[in-house]
Order: sequence, then C-alpha cells, then structure tokens
Amino acid sequence: MLMVDSVDVVLLTKNSERVLAKCLDSLYRNVPVHRLIVIDGYSTDGTLAIVERYNLRYRNVEVIFDSGTRASARQKGILAVQTEWFMFLDSDVVLCRDWFKKILRSVDVDSQVGAVWGIEVWSTLKNLWLMKLFLAVTHKIFQVRGGTHDTLIRSSLVKDIQIPQELHVFEDAYIKNYIAKKGYRSVVCYNAFCIHFRPDYVWTFKGSLNLVTESLRLGNPHLVSKLILPYGLYTVYAVYQFFANRK
Repeated sequence: MLMVDSVDVVLLTKNSERVLAKCLDSLYRNVPVHRLIVIDGYSTDGTLAIVERYNLRYRNVEVIFDSGTRASARQKGILAVQTEWFMFLDSDVVLCRDWFKKILRSVDVDSQVGAVWGIEVWSTLKNLWLMKLFLAVTHKIFQVRGGTHDTLIRSSLVKDIQIPQELHVFEDAYIKNYIAKKGYRSVVCYNAFCIHFRPDYVWTFKGSLNLVTESLRLGNPHLVSKLILPYGLYTVYAVYQFFANRK
C-alpha cells in the first residue's frame, strides 16, 4: 500500500458553524492531518471560534483569509500545501470511518491516479432505491466536472495551476481537467464517502431550483450541456424532499 504518513487538508469556510465541528471531528478521526489549512471568507458567525478550538487541541491549523471566489480560495489553499498529497474537504460534510485508508487503496490500484474523490451522499437519503439512483447520477456528474467535497490530490500535479479567478462554480472541473492534461486520472471511491449536510433552505422549492440554476448559469456552457439530465434529476429529488418535509 502507498505509504503516506500525513497530508495537508484545505478547507474552505464562510459562516460554516452549522456542521463544522462534526466535520472536523470526522477529519481528525479518519485522516492523518499534517496541517489543516482553512481558507475563510471573513466569517461573521462562530466559524473561527470553532477553528481556534481545534487549533488549541491539535496545534496544526493555519487560517488564510480570502474574499474572492471559490477559485481564488482553492488557489490559495493549493499554494499553501507542503505535503506530497493533500486533501480538499468541504465544511458541511462528515467523513465515513477509515476514509483515508479506503482512499489510499484506490491509489494503489493505478499509479496514474492523480486524484481520488470519496463519493458524496446527501444526509436526507434514506430509501435504498433513491440511494442507488443518486449514486449513479453523482458519478455521472463527477465524470463531467469532478468534485472537491472530500478529495485526495497528488500535490505535484497542481502546484503550477492557475485557476481562473472568476470560477465560483466549476473550479472543480478546471482542477480535474488540469490533472488529466498531466496524464493522470481522477477516480471515484465508493467505499470512502462523505455525508453531505446541505442547509435547510435547499429543501425549499425556491432553494432546490437555486441549487441547480446557479451551476447552470455560471458554469461552462459545454460542461453544462452534459449536466442538464443529471441536474434535472437532482431538482426532482430536491422538490420531492421539499414536499416530504411538509408532511
């Protein structure tokens, strides 16, 4: 098995107090964290207080502020990375048990793997049939645009990347394509996953539509054309969840 003693973890935050403590608990339980690099968008809630608690406990947290897009935040995170491999982690996800060990097995299978994504599962999914459909749709979306919810990346492949600063969405697609241009693949690991705790407003009718239309409006038209069907299924599920919550 590939020997990786520890990895830097890049975490984007902005007013993330809702799930952040659960997220960081799962991170430190399941990943050998060399440094936690928090790129914060000038939070005004309790986010930074939570981050400081973990710094007092583990003494390995660095906070960098950024008021730009997700692209500029990820760029700053990548530049701060020091380890051979690093991890992108969203602030509203919780990692599964042994996430890191399971992810490394995907790297061992193929030396040309440049990034491994632990598949995302929405916290509201309870029905087995819906879960299978969701995983199939999510895999399709990853093939088109990648994902950064919980992703391990070979650092040398992106150290010279210059992500277009205007990419507030689809910056993950730019990273995935950049890795591909270096001759490496980005793959999905189904055994390693994260539970995504989307905010409550997503499950309103308006919020469910905004979730999809933001990506369609701001994304690359070529990529968007490939995502109309899977995003349509996302919308149907979000609307279903909206009516289920009203019961």
